[in-house]
Amino acid sequence: MGNRRRVAERGKTRPAVIGGMIAVVVGGAGLGAYALYGGASADDGTRSASTDQKPEVKTGPLSATEVTTTAKAFLTAWQSGKVTEAAAATDDSAAAKLLLTGYTKDARIKDVTLTPGTPAGDKVPFSVKATVSYKDTEKPLAYDSALTVVRRTSDGKPLVDWHSAVVHPDLKDGDKLVTGEAGTPPVKALDRDGGELTKKKYASLGPVLDGLREKYGKQAGGKAGIELRVERGKSAESDDLSDKTLLELSKGTPGTVKTTLDPALQAAAEKQVAKKARSSVAMVRPSTGEILAAANASPGFNTAFQGSLAPGSTMKVITASLLLEKNLASADKKHPCPKYFTYGHWKFQNDKKFEIKDGTFKASFARSCNTAFISQAPKLKDDDLTKQAQQVFGLGMNNWAIGVPSFDGAVPVQSAAQMGASLIGQGGVRMNPLNMASVSATVKSGTFRQPYLVSPDVDGRKLATASRTLSSGTLSQLRELMSYTADYGTAAEAMAGVGGDAGAKTGSAEVDGQKKPNGWFTAYRGDLAAAGVVQQGGHGGETAGPIVAALLKTGG
Repeated sequence: MGNRRRVAERGKTRPAVIGGMIAVVVGGAGLGAYALYGGASADDGTRSASTDQKPEVKTGPLSATEVTTTAKAFLTAWQSGKVTEAAAATDDSAAAKLLLTGYTKDARIKDVTLTPGTPAGDKVPFSVKATVSYKDTEKPLAYDSALTVVRRTSDGKPLVDWHSAVVHPDLKDGDKLVTGEAGTPPVKALDRDGGELTKKKYASLGPVLDGLREKYGKQAGGKAGIELRVERGKSAESDDLSDKTLLELSKGTPGTVKTTLDPALQAAAEKQVAKKARSSVAMVRPSTGEILAAANASPGFNTAFQGSLAPGSTMKVITASLLLEKNLASADKKHPCPKYFTYGHWKFQNDKKFEIKDGTFKASFARSCNTAFISQAPKLKDDDLTKQAQQVFGLGMNNWAIGVPSFDGAVPVQSAAQMGASLIGQGGVRMNPLNMASVSATVKSGTFRQPYLVSPDVDGRKLATASRTLSSGTLSQLRELMSYTADYGTAAEAMAGVGGDAGAKTGSAEVDGQKKPNGWFTAYRGDLAAAGVVQQGGHGGETAGPIVAALLKTGG
């Protein structure tokens, strides 16, 4: 699929300078003579309107007429093939001209019909109907897009707010459309039982299938076809995205790639995220690292594998392992959980300012007491948490190779208040459901096994490893903490009925600008481990918890 990666200035009249004075001649010598020798002097406080009055810059909200007129001018010029004129109707004519030129030249799209819809404020939706033509092959193209009209600050002129997504909604700034022979052959992706994985059957798998094609298309034995595709640029938005096929003009012959996905669990994951907006979930097998399911309510981006979000209190699983190892906590020993604790000039508090008097560390973990963890910050080095995440849980080293693009977490070294916040999964800590499922899997199995979607035997790639394991005593206490939380703590309601050898941890992560925190949940049962997040959902036990628990039950 091409070079796939990761999946008119106005003329001016020069004034005449006479004896150190400037005369501006407008339409004849008479006015110039008046300015030089007659009328008001330069010292009496009055000025000639012909020389000093500036045009009024229009400000304020755009009128409906301005919006529709601007949109019509842009769409009409684009449809007529007047690229320069269309680009001039935007606030970034250079970028617009480049992409609109490529729309015809590189993407080979012709016979374009653009039909505007009903404006909603400054936004105007429109439909696109066209034909994609390559050599002797043609195919119709139809999709919907939208544009937004803004007012240029310098002169108040209404213009189209230019972004590549105006041309096609799947484009990020810096991307381009190309039609031609696909450099990468298609692949037929199979589940662990040999069934075919398709976007129609599993809505979440679009980015995964794109990633599999990017990684394995050439080595899986297929033959490339002809297609219209998005070729990703080098922008920050496109960096983690695979190239994307938009239209196949002629099908290639696909190669076959087998994955570790379990069809029953994948179907269950798709069903669960469909119930909750902005939700994502991932499940792995602790004994092997095989990824059994991954799903996202918003299928355009694979948050389950590539998300980068503060994990909130689910991070306390890693922090607890650190405190246990350093003898700064013990499951059944008394441990402070005050209402507040100040560190690095920040005053931290617990949810609803609760406190636990004379409670154990196990009670603090189960109730997710923030101050129980941050109170130990003065006894820790700035890099202790980073080392724990890397050395024991295999996180944050940018070396996972799961078979498709993924993010393996980040636990940067921080100091003062930010270090304290990191202990409870805030600050600079970033994770996704796959990362947190792996954390629970490591606790359950006792050893970090890098999650993978395609067996390393297929291509001989090297999986990431952790440099050490927890001692049996620390591991036993950590499992006790998670088990108690699943039975009696903040995870109990969600885990009711899961049964068996189970453990869990909830989390809520505050995000600037959000009214509700992101809700997190990570858990294991038997040889299954899963984690999920519901962005802007609220408490993890109430939002992500039921999704994860349902998968654990489905897995038996």
